[in-house]
Amino acid sequence: MRHKINPTIDCVFKAILGSEKRKHLLIHFLNSVLECHDDPARKVVDVNILNPYNEREFEEGKLGIVDVKAREASGRFFHVEIQVSMHPGLKERMLYTWSAIYHSQLGKGDDYTLLRPAISVWVATGVLFPDTGLCHLPFYIVNPETGLLLNEHFALHVLQLPKWRMRNDRITEKDRWVYFFKEGKNTDVDNPPDILKDSKEMRDAMEVLNEFSENRGNYLLYQSRLEAEMVRQTILTELEKAIVEREKEKAEKEKERAEKEKALKENERLRKLLKDRGLGEEG
Repeated sequence: MRHKINPTIDCVFKAILGSEKRKHLLIHFLNSVLECHDDPARKVVDVNILNPYNEREFEEGKLGIVDVKAREASGRFFHVEIQVSMHPGLKERMLYTWSAIYHSQLGKGDDYTLLRPAISVWVATGVLFPDTGLCHLPFYIVNPETGLLLNEHFALHVLQLPKWRMRNDRITEKDRWVYFFKEGKNTDVDNPPDILKDSKEMRDAMEVLNEFSENRGNYLLYQSRLEAEMVRQTILTELEKAIVEREKEKAEKEKERAEKEKALKENERLRKLLKDRGLGEEG
């Protein structure tokens, strides 16, 4: 029986982009997001995956293993992560994760000139920036007045999957990847749409979905991670509700306090006014 597999579930995502035997998919994905397939100076040619896919880690239910870290021979670091929860501290976590990768390059006594660019890519299944219709949001350290780039060491890319829309003019390799992660769970791997079947990399990525669907061990692993993600999302949802409710109660108490303070000040003003006019209480 063929099962539908969601490529954004952690074990599947990492099997696609973090597997040594499919390293070409990570390279293609990075070049697609960075839009440098045709730029020899920027194109990613080869990488060393620093934390490759390990099925046993997922079987043991370990957390914090959904990211993919890789390094080029030139020294550039890459970090790719799937994010399914748009929690309040996510933007701060993105910066913290990037800074940890950048900081890890140096040992005690090393010179700062040894530092190399760290490029972080976050694939978000939800909307982190609702005020824009853009799917791909790259961030750099740029002076707002002059447009001057501080250096090329910081780059953080956010792909908001729900914001992606099919265009009629042309399809880029980045479009293929975004479509795959957005619609992969609903795609028939035996009869995929043109946007996927016209690309060797997409066919290879769909083969991973096929492996999780047809291999009993892989499918059981997928199911366990899917259920774990559902539980985690339920907990996060309840936690967010509790936070919102607490903030609401706090705001109501603050409003009540402010109203009481305002009433006291008004009473004091009236007493003073009456006293000034000789109508206040005697003695």
